[in-house]
Amino acid sequence: MAVREMTQTYERGIPAIVLYDRYLLVATIALVCIGLLMVASTSIVISERSFHMPFHFLIRQVIFLFLGLILGFIAYRIPLDFWQKHAVDFLLASLVLLILVLIHGIGREVNGSMRWLGIGPIGLQVSELAKVAVIIYLADYLVRRDHEVRTKVSGFLKPLFLLGVVALLLLREPDFGAASVILATSLGMLFLAGVKLWQFVVLFGGVATALATLAMASPYRMARLTSFLNPWATQYDSGYQLVQSLIAFGRGGWFGVGLGDSVQKLFYLPEAHTDFLFAVLTEELGLIGGIVVIALFSVVIVRALQIGRKAYLSERFFPSFLAYGFGLQLAMQVLINIGVNAGVLPTKGLTLPFMSYGGSSLLVMCCVIAILLRIDHELRLASYGMRLRS
Repeated sequence: MAVREMTQTYERGIPAIVLYDRYLLVATIALVCIGLLMVASTSIVISERSFHMPFHFLIRQVIFLFLGLILGFIAYRIPLDFWQKHAVDFLLASLVLLILVLIHGIGREVNGSMRWLGIGPIGLQVSELAKVAVIIYLADYLVRRDHEVRTKVSGFLKPLFLLGVVALLLLREPDFGAASVILATSLGMLFLAGVKLWQFVVLFGGVATALATLAMASPYRMARLTSFLNPWATQYDSGYQLVQSLIAFGRGGWFGVGLGDSVQKLFYLPEAHTDFLFAVLTEELGLIGGIVVIALFSVVIVRALQIGRKAYLSERFFPSFLAYGFGLQLAMQVLINIGVNAGVLPTKGLTLPFMSYGGSSLLVMCCVIAILLRIDHELRLASYGMRLRS
């Protein structure tokens, strides 16, 4: 079943029927545009030094955006039933990719982490695909096992076995940040599906304990988790990135030092165009610029959750849980990235969606927004008494 473009208008003087979420779309476009601007600003020096051309990273980001728009258009045209029908297949495929990325010669090692599959000149970050695959699988599971989830302990323990396998594979890369986002998002979806509160508390406590144990078992992770409490004590060691990020925040003030005039991006702040892009943004555009970006993210997240709520009230439960999952995942990733940049959370390697440099993240997020728009589109058609035709 394909989507046929449908446009209807009332008589002259009455606005046309809108069959898509304008707020979600406009906020996303604004974030992408600001992201391109900041990728150009933050990467120009390192790009010139490494590749002898100032806009190497910007050009690659634009190419990925173009590919993301194509993939997003395809995802928008795919019926929601397709995602539900192949939910288990997507999860199994992501598990296979997570295993392949750990095999030397297949996976690509960058900065000591095996997170990328090399596809010619392109590096595919498998964890980004896994985040979406888990949400699609869990949305389908919560619909199929609705009664069991609400009434039995086994209902919410069963999917955690597969989720635990995904998390363990991510920790082998290692990618502690992605594992945390996936587990937190999954717990949030289970809670929204009606898991009893005491079961949720016990499960959350168990997961938190497991993550804490894993963190304490690795001196590297423990140093990153504790250095944020007093980064100045280790400002030339584990606290270096956070100190430089806080300096960027301090220099920005209310209105920033001006676009392109950041000092911290001049080799002081590592990964300025990826994980710590928000810090440079606040240095150049100030607190006001940071608030605008947070407001735009808030619009996207709230609209995703509202789409999920609308689908739930319409008794379309798979699209509902899918939208809830995407909204929760986006909220978690934004919260963690900005929290890390601001020094209120331990340092983790998570990009800022739509904005940080990274092809895999941008491709996946374009598809996520397309699916959200598709869910909203179908709901609007139903509310107007229309239906999709083949």
